[in-house]
Amino acid sequence: LSAGLGLWQLERLEWKEALLAEMERQLASPPAALPERIDDPAAWNYRPVTVEGVFAHDRTLVLLSRTHEGKNGVHLLTPLLREGAPALLVNRGWVPLDRLGAAARPESLIAGPVSVAGIARTPNARGWMQPDNVPDANQWFWTDLAAMEKAAGVGPLAPLVVEAARAPDAKALPIGGQTRLSIPNNHLEYALTWFSLGLVLV
Repeated sequence: LSAGLGLWQLERLEWKEALLAEMERQLASPPAALPERIDDPAAWNYRPVTVEGVFAHDRTLVLLSRTHEGKNGVHLLTPLLREGAPALLVNRGWVPLDRLGAAARPESLIAGPVSVAGIARTPNARGWMQPDNVPDANQWFWTDLAAMEKAAGVGPLAPLVVEAARAPDAKALPIGGQTRLSIPNNHLEYALTWFSLGLVLV
Protein backbone atom coordinates (compact mmCIF):
# COMPACT_ATOMS: atom_id res chain seq x y z
CA LEU A 1 0.00 0.00 0.00
CA SER A 2 2.78 2.45 0.94
CA ALA A 3 4.62 1.74 -2.33
CA GLY A 4 1.42 2.31 -4.29
CA LEU A 5 0.81 5.63 -2.58
CA GLY A 6 4.42 6.63 -3.24
CA LEU A 7 4.05 5.89 -6.95
CA TRP A 8 0.79 7.83 -7.02
CA GLN A 9 2.57 10.84 -5.54
CA LEU A 10 5.25 10.58 -8.23
CA GLU A 11 2.51 10.66 -10.86
CA ARG A 12 1.07 13.72 -9.14
CA LEU A 13 4.55 15.28 -9.13
CA GLU A 14 4.83 14.85 -12.90
CA TRP A 15 1.37 16.35 -13.39
CA LYS A 16 2.14 19.31 -11.10
CA GLU A 17 5.46 20.07 -12.80
CA ALA A 18 3.75 20.08 -16.20
CA LEU A 19 1.09 22.41 -14.83
CA LEU A 20 3.68 24.83 -13.43
CA ALA A 21 5.63 24.79 -16.69
CA GLU A 22 2.49 25.60 -18.68
CA MET A 23 1.59 28.41 -16.26
CA GLU A 24 5.07 29.94 -16.62
CA ARG A 25 4.86 29.64 -20.41
CA GLN A 26 1.53 31.42 -20.47
CA LEU A 27 2.67 34.19 -18.14
CA ALA A 28 5.71 34.82 -20.33
CA SER A 29 3.51 35.37 -23.39
CA PRO A 30 3.12 38.94 -24.68
CA PRO A 31 -0.22 40.59 -23.81
CA ALA A 32 -2.95 39.73 -26.30
CA ALA A 33 -6.27 41.41 -26.95
CA LEU A 34 -9.01 39.17 -25.61
CA PRO A 35 -11.28 38.14 -28.49
CA GLU A 36 -15.02 38.68 -28.51
CA ARG A 37 -15.64 34.94 -28.51
CA ILE A 38 -13.67 32.49 -26.36
CA ASP A 39 -14.12 28.91 -27.52
CA ASP A 40 -11.32 27.40 -25.43
CA PRO A 41 -11.07 29.14 -22.04
CA ALA A 42 -8.28 26.82 -20.85
CA ALA A 43 -6.02 28.06 -23.64
CA TRP A 44 -6.21 31.56 -22.10
CA ASN A 45 -5.59 30.57 -18.49
CA TYR A 46 -2.75 32.70 -17.00
CA ARG A 47 -2.35 34.60 -20.28
CA PRO A 48 -1.64 38.35 -20.08
CA VAL A 49 -4.46 40.12 -21.89
CA THR A 50 -6.00 43.49 -22.61
CA VAL A 51 -9.70 44.11 -22.99
CA GLU A 52 -11.84 47.20 -23.56
CA GLY A 53 -15.29 48.11 -22.38
CA VAL A 54 -17.31 50.05 -19.83
CA PHE A 55 -17.56 49.05 -16.17
CA ALA A 56 -21.03 48.35 -14.74
CA HIS A 57 -20.12 49.47 -11.22
CA ASP A 58 -23.65 49.04 -9.90
CA ARG A 59 -23.42 45.31 -10.72
CA THR A 60 -20.19 44.67 -8.81
CA LEU A 61 -19.96 41.32 -7.03
CA VAL A 62 -18.06 40.96 -3.76
CA LEU A 63 -15.62 38.11 -3.07
CA LEU A 64 -15.31 37.85 0.69
CA SER A 65 -12.45 36.82 2.97
CA ARG A 66 -9.55 38.16 0.93
CA THR A 67 -6.37 39.49 2.48
CA HIS A 68 -3.70 41.90 1.31
CA GLU A 69 -0.48 42.47 3.25
CA GLY A 70 -2.07 40.88 6.30
CA LYS A 71 -5.22 43.04 6.23
CA ASN A 72 -8.74 41.70 5.79
CA GLY A 73 -10.87 42.84 2.90
CA VAL A 74 -12.65 41.76 -0.25
CA HIS A 75 -12.11 41.53 -3.99
CA LEU A 76 -14.41 43.41 -6.34
CA LEU A 77 -15.63 41.61 -9.47
CA THR A 78 -17.13 44.19 -11.81
CA PRO A 79 -18.76 43.32 -15.15
CA LEU A 80 -17.06 44.96 -18.12
CA LEU A 81 -19.61 45.61 -20.84
CA ARG A 82 -18.15 45.00 -24.30
CA GLU A 83 -19.76 46.15 -27.52
CA GLY A 84 -20.76 43.17 -29.64
CA ALA A 85 -19.36 40.65 -27.15
CA PRO A 86 -20.40 38.98 -23.87
CA ALA A 87 -19.75 40.93 -20.71
CA LEU A 88 -16.63 39.93 -18.81
CA LEU A 89 -16.03 39.82 -15.07
CA VAL A 90 -12.95 41.79 -14.06
CA ASN A 91 -11.43 41.19 -10.65
CA ARG A 92 -10.42 44.79 -10.08
CA GLY A 93 -8.60 43.90 -6.88
CA TRP A 94 -8.66 44.27 -3.13
CA VAL A 95 -10.32 46.88 -0.93
CA PRO A 96 -10.39 47.01 2.88
CA LEU A 97 -13.69 46.37 4.59
CA ASP A 98 -14.08 50.02 5.62
CA ARG A 99 -13.86 51.10 1.95
CA LEU A 100 -16.22 48.47 0.54
CA GLY A 101 -19.09 50.87 -0.11
CA ALA A 102 -18.90 52.80 -3.38
CA ALA A 103 -19.40 56.09 -1.53
CA ALA A 104 -16.16 55.44 0.40
CA ARG A 105 -14.08 55.17 -2.79
CA PRO A 106 -15.62 57.43 -5.45
CA GLU A 107 -12.27 57.73 -7.23
CA SER A 108 -12.48 54.03 -8.14
CA LEU A 109 -15.75 54.39 -10.06
CA ILE A 110 -14.18 54.98 -13.46
CA ALA A 111 -16.77 56.11 -16.00
CA GLY A 112 -16.71 55.68 -19.76
CA PRO A 113 -14.59 53.39 -21.95
CA VAL A 114 -11.57 51.80 -20.31
CA SER A 115 -8.76 49.50 -21.37
CA VAL A 116 -7.96 46.84 -18.78
CA ALA A 117 -4.67 44.95 -18.63
CA GLY A 118 -4.46 41.82 -16.53
CA ILE A 119 -4.23 38.05 -16.36
CA ALA A 120 -6.98 35.84 -17.78
CA ARG A 121 -8.09 33.08 -15.44
CA THR A 122 -10.42 30.13 -15.60
CA PRO A 123 -12.16 30.07 -12.20
CA ASN A 124 -10.91 27.45 -9.77
CA ALA A 125 -13.28 24.77 -8.57
CA ARG A 126 -14.85 25.32 -5.18
CA GLY A 127 -12.55 24.37 -2.33
CA TRP A 128 -13.83 21.69 0.02
CA MET A 129 -13.79 24.07 3.01
CA GLN A 130 -15.34 27.06 1.24
CA PRO A 131 -18.82 28.10 2.43
CA ASP A 132 -21.85 28.36 0.19
CA ASN A 133 -22.23 31.57 -1.77
CA VAL A 134 -25.17 33.81 -0.85
CA PRO A 135 -26.11 35.51 -4.15
CA ASP A 136 -29.13 37.37 -2.72
CA ALA A 137 -26.84 39.13 -0.23
CA ASN A 138 -24.01 39.60 -2.76
CA GLN A 139 -21.74 37.44 -0.63
CA TRP A 140 -19.40 35.26 -2.65
CA PHE A 141 -16.68 32.99 -1.33
CA TRP A 142 -15.71 31.37 -4.64
CA THR A 143 -16.21 32.17 -8.31
CA ASP A 144 -19.34 30.49 -9.65
CA LEU A 145 -19.76 31.98 -13.12
CA ALA A 146 -23.20 30.52 -13.74
CA ALA A 147 -24.61 31.97 -10.52
CA MET A 148 -22.73 35.23 -10.97
CA GLU A 149 -24.09 35.62 -14.48
CA LYS A 150 -27.61 35.42 -13.08
CA ALA A 151 -26.83 37.75 -10.16
CA ALA A 152 -25.09 40.40 -12.28
CA GLY A 153 -27.98 40.56 -14.75
CA VAL A 154 -25.89 41.89 -17.64
CA GLY A 155 -26.53 39.06 -20.07
CA PRO A 156 -24.20 36.16 -20.77
CA LEU A 157 -20.73 36.34 -19.27
CA ALA A 158 -17.51 35.31 -20.99
CA PRO A 159 -16.12 32.04 -19.54
CA LEU A 160 -13.10 33.77 -18.01
CA VAL A 161 -12.28 36.30 -15.32
CA VAL A 162 -9.58 38.91 -15.93
CA GLU A 163 -7.58 39.73 -12.82
CA ALA A 164 -6.60 43.36 -13.34
CA ALA A 165 -3.00 44.45 -13.05
CA ARG A 166 -1.95 46.81 -10.29
CA ALA A 167 -2.32 50.49 -11.09
CA PRO A 168 0.77 52.75 -11.26
CA ASP A 169 -0.44 54.34 -8.04
CA ALA A 170 0.16 51.49 -5.60
CA LYS A 171 -2.34 52.94 -3.10
CA ALA A 172 -5.20 53.36 -5.59
CA LEU A 173 -8.28 51.29 -4.82
CA PRO A 174 -9.04 48.63 -5.73
CA ILE A 175 -5.51 47.25 -5.45
CA GLY A 176 -5.00 45.04 -8.49
CA GLY A 177 -2.32 42.48 -9.20
CA GLN A 178 -3.98 39.90 -6.96
CA THR A 179 -3.21 36.89 -9.17
CA ARG A 180 -1.79 34.12 -7.00
CA LEU A 181 1.12 32.45 -8.74
CA SER A 182 2.33 30.09 -6.02
CA ILE A 183 1.10 26.50 -6.27
CA PRO A 184 2.29 24.05 -3.59
CA ASN A 185 4.38 21.23 -5.02
CA ASN A 186 5.21 18.82 -2.20
CA HIS A 187 4.53 15.57 -4.01
CA LEU A 188 8.19 14.45 -4.02
CA GLU A 189 8.34 14.84 -0.25
CA TYR A 190 5.09 12.90 0.11
CA ALA A 191 6.40 10.14 -2.19
CA LEU A 192 9.63 9.79 -0.19
CA THR A 193 7.61 9.68 3.01
CA TRP A 194 5.46 6.82 1.73
CA PHE A 195 8.45 4.90 0.38
CA SER A 196 10.30 5.36 3.69
CA LEU A 197 7.28 4.18 5.62
CA GLY A 198 7.08 1.11 3.39
CA LEU A 199 10.73 0.28 4.09
CA VAL A 200 10.18 0.62 7.83
CA LEU A 201 7.21 -1.71 7.70
CA VAL A 202 9.22 -4.25 5.70
